[in-house]
Amino acid sequence: MAGNPAPGQERGQVTNLPLPRYVSMKASEGNVRRGPSLTHRIDWVFKRRDMPLEITAEYGHWRRVRDRDGAGGWVHYALLSGNRTVLIEEDMLTLRAQPSENAQITAAFELGVVARLGSCSQDWCRISAGGYRGWVPKQKLWGVTPAELRD
Repeated sequence: MAGNPAPGQERGQVTNLPLPRYVSMKASEGNVRRGPSLTHRIDWVFKRRDMPLEITAEYGHWRRVRDRDGAGGWVHYALLSGNRTVLIEEDMLTLRAQPSENAQITAAFELGVVARLGSCSQDWCRISAGGYRGWVPKQKLWGVTPAELRD
């Protein structure tokens, strides 16, 4: 099985990294183009630094991305970072001291907050934002796959 990606796991032609995969916006502003070159029209501009994005294709120095709402297009790779972030998908999502529903609540995050992604178990992820860090249920986040495990 060496050299073969997991069943159903596509690899990018440029980077040989898994597709789709999550990244974040490195820049505070980034043009989203209709195609993978500077000659393609700008459809809109992402204006949120650290926003999680999903890469769905690669072409040269360009990555086709989509956001939480499915909006996307082609972005130059220099505008993207491998640093992982997630979007909070539930208003007033409670942050726990440990990965357990019974653990002490340390904070609550509003819907749409961007948080840095740390380690993830089968059901929980450690995140940090606004000086707070702790554990939240993985299914309440956008920017991490259900099967993803992180140390």
